Amino acid sequence: MKKIMLPDAFAREPFSRRRLLQGAAGVTAAAVIGRAVPAQAVLKLDITQGTIQPVPIAITDFMGGGGDGDAGRSISSVITNNLRRSGLFAPIDPGAFIERIQNFDVNPRFQDWRVINAQGLVTGRVTRQPDGRLRTEFRLWDVFAGQQFASSQFVAQPDAWRRVAHMIADQIYERLTGEKGYFNTRIVFIDESGPKDKRVKRLAMMDQDGANIRYLTRGEDLVLTPRFSPTNQEVAYMSYGRDNPRVVLLNLENPAQRETIGDFPGMSFSPRFSPDGQRVVMSLQQGANSNIFVMDLRTRRTTRLTDAPAISTAPSFSPDSRFIAFESDRGGSQQIYVMGADGGGAKRISFGGGSYSTPVWSPRGDIIAFTKQGGGSFSIGVMRTDGSGERILTEGFHNEGPTWAPNGRVLMFFRDPGGNAGPQLFTVDLTGYNEQRVPTPNYASDPAWSPLLT
Repeated sequence: MKKIMLPDAFAREPFSRRRLLQGAAGVTAAAVIGRAVPAQAVLKLDITQGTIQPVPIAITDFMGGGGDGDAGRSISSVITNNLRRSGLFAPIDPGAFIERIQNFDVNPRFQDWRVINAQGLVTGRVTRQPDGRLRTEFRLWDVFAGQQFASSQFVAQPDAWRRVAHMIADQIYERLTGEKGYFNTRIVFIDESGPKDKRVKRLAMMDQDGANIRYLTRGEDLVLTPRFSPTNQEVAYMSYGRDNPRVVLLNLENPAQRETIGDFPGMSFSPRFSPDGQRVVMSLQQGANSNIFVMDLRTRRTTRLTDAPAISTAPSFSPDSRFIAFESDRGGSQQIYVMGADGGGAKRISFGGGSYSTPVWSPRGDIIAFTKQGGGSFSIGVMRTDGSGERILTEGFHNEGPTWAPNGRVLMFFRDPGGNAGPQLFTVDLTGYNEQRVPTPNYASDPAWSPLLT
């Protein structure tokens, strides 16, 4: 069995060859991946198709004694919501269940689950340890093959139950699709409150499903365009106070620890980390023009990458760090360009009608997401890195600011309907059929998706 260890509030179990990983939530977990499945197992989801029929899956309430039953039901609920929102799974209403799982250690009556057309079945158990921590176990069953598909266990402090649920959902997603999940992630965004002409904008962070809101700034300065570092430990963002706009680096483990990474005359925009986290690429305004610069965070040395009488902004590195996509009006209208990471060989790749902005390279490296404006609407779309294969995923009055889930299958963006209302966050998958609103306590804009947490 493969053994995986997670961060630091889980107990030190005597597992051999385990690996400790420091995580943002300060939790430590132990997980055991289920055994390989024989060839006759049929439970598998092909997500390379243009349209996907969601897989019917039954997710039972995780069993638990005493008050732990509430934790078990909460974990099951989060797993269910994660899988449903992905658009790839269709959780079955528990009211249709024929069998009521009474013993986690006994195989389910597969015929009872076939009758309700469940292709997958998830069972689980939550057990209180002598030191107060919770051991959470789950099993994923292939109903039609009549066998176990995967299993894992986690030992965590009780207040880490939601993270455990996200991790279980990720394992189910990966086991059934063959690709990494994205549920154990966070979103940093701009929380907007107050009347439209006096909006207070605070930097905020939450789980990808909208839970566990945490405010990182108090609203004293205007903040925009936050971006995660690849290590999950830092966020870069724009801060507009009394003096010049600044690019600020904030430590997520200690939000009071923040530093201005450069003192630039004029305006600076859209900071974004390189894939290795050692550089920040941004645009700096110089007179009527703006150009792309990159800063080495170790030496604080800044290098100019573009030099054109135009507005060039919103740079984004390719996952291999070899290229940078950016928007520029150097050709007369706002379009997307790709250049080498050293600033050479800039080439326009967008040629459809309208203007293009906010290009963001997919973590998979194969496509670039963008915002497109034309015909009175704002669209979120994707194109290949050479500009071919453009597809619009969603349209609206004002859609903007796409950001990728770490598996490159889902985008988050914000939509502002105008009038007295304000922006809200949405997700859409690469099919364009599964669009979901992400709940936030106030209006929200400028989302950025974290890497998968460890």
